[in-house]
Amino acid sequence: MDDKVVRDYLRRFLNWKEAHADLKSAFKDVPFEDQGKRPPKSPHSPWQILEHMRLAQNDILEFCTNPKYKARNWPDDYWPKKPAPPDESSWGKSVKAFEKDLKDLQDVVSDPKTDLEKPIPHGSGQTVFREALLVADHNAYHVGQLVLVRRLLGCWPET
Repeated sequence: MDDKVVRDYLRRFLNWKEAHADLKSAFKDVPFEDQGKRPPKSPHSPWQILEHMRLAQNDILEFCTNPKYKARNWPDDYWPKKPAPPDESSWGKSVKAFEKDLKDLQDVVSDPKTDLEKPIPHGSGQTVFREALLVADHNAYHVGQLVLVRRLLGCWPET
């Protein structure tokens, strides 16, 4: 397959919405009073899911692009401690940071100078191609989780 075609598919796959809700819809219009709620038997609130997605995606972007990358501690550095955001502006800030990192990762995979198949020097065999697939898979999983939590809280649009 042509390199340009692969890069284009990979770029689009990072924000795929062909088979499930898209990121924008999942993050949109979550009332502040519901952002920190955990439905019965759910381990996470919408805020915790969003922040986990942001933190994990940012970590992978840093891993792919920063030669001085330092590994974070699992799970402490990947999940917020509290179920609720610190204030009403936190949700929007987190979404913006998530979207910026996603765009930056899309730019990395689109750049013909990025060798998608070369192992990342400070890794243990991972490639940018593999890490991009990991982000897409991780985000898709948590979008589904977020949609379900929002449904259980009654803050997912029924249409």
